[in-house]
Amino acid sequence: MKPWSKTFAGRVEEHTITSELLRGNRRGDPHERPIYVYVPPGYDTSTERLPTIYMLQGWTGQIDMWRNRNAFRPNALELFDELFESKKAPPAILVFPDAWTSWGGSQFLDSPALGPYHSYLCNEVVAWVDAHYRTNAHRDHRAVTGKSSGGSGAMMNAMLRPDVFGAFATHAGDALFEHCYQPHFPKNVRVLRDAYDGSFENFFADHATRPAFSKSSDMSLLSDWSMASCYSADADGTVQLPYDLRTGELRPEIWARWLDNDPVRLARKKHEALRSMRAVYIDAGKQDDFNLDLGATAFHREVVAAATKEVFFELFNATHFAIEYRYPKAVSWLLERMQ
Repeated sequence: MKPWSKTFAGRVEEHTITSELLRGNRRGDPHERPIYVYVPPGYDTSTERLPTIYMLQGWTGQIDMWRNRNAFRPNALELFDELFESKKAPPAILVFPDAWTSWGGSQFLDSPALGPYHSYLCNEVVAWVDAHYRTNAHRDHRAVTGKSSGGSGAMMNAMLRPDVFGAFATHAGDALFEHCYQPHFPKNVRVLRDAYDGSFENFFADHATRPAFSKSSDMSLLSDWSMASCYSADADGTVQLPYDLRTGELRPEIWARWLDNDPVRLARKKHEALRSMRAVYIDAGKQDDFNLDLGATAFHREVVAAATKEVFFELFNATHFAIEYRYPKAVSWLLERMQ
């Protein structure tokens, strides 16, 4: 493994999309968004229209983090380029959209607190890519993939918009919310009580005075608030938390709104959409830190129940982190079934 980036056989092109849907969002987050598009070797000398795969980032993901690397390992973009350079997958266009928000992420859903990120992805981003690149612009030749929150986004967007996406992959996607989110609620209530007088406003005020995530409790607290902004914001943008801030008791009517956005629960209502998929890829590490191997197993059960024809499922030896080496496997498997 060389400790520097490879010379690409294909190339990554960087653009900016102006989103009318995100313009004026309540958070004041940018409506002009960066986007990366990878084109494979030979793209410029061919007239062939290619399938597209949309790559969604995990929570707190910013687009330039696709270039991050772990020691002794190629980064994700290098892995994808190697995949196509070696011809281990049919040629394709890979699209890396940005759906970051100043509360960490959007879960790629429409939210009155954050903005319509699901509609932005499915309507604006897809249309822009099809207008600017030589794509095979049909849902049968368009897939969406992601890890963690990106995996959840892949599941949700494919099920909600099977007219846009005809295949998807999820790596340890957020699912079975009682296992991946709820276990952290009591700990967060105690931190809020002991450090912030029971107030998220006090937490945010403190967090703004120092480097982000410089306290061990920051990530979990911000996650609760961010997820609530995605799953249970009122129409006026008010963020409703799923638990009582004094005791941690669940607020059933708010928790139910979270569960409506759980891919496992949604899958039970979307068998027709799942059955229409050309391919569904599901994996997770057996030691996932957020129990997402259990969510993957439950989601796989629903996909099988829907009688989806082409399904891949695997639990492998890993935690939640540093599993970027799995991404090319999913891309290759999907493309073989999207031709």
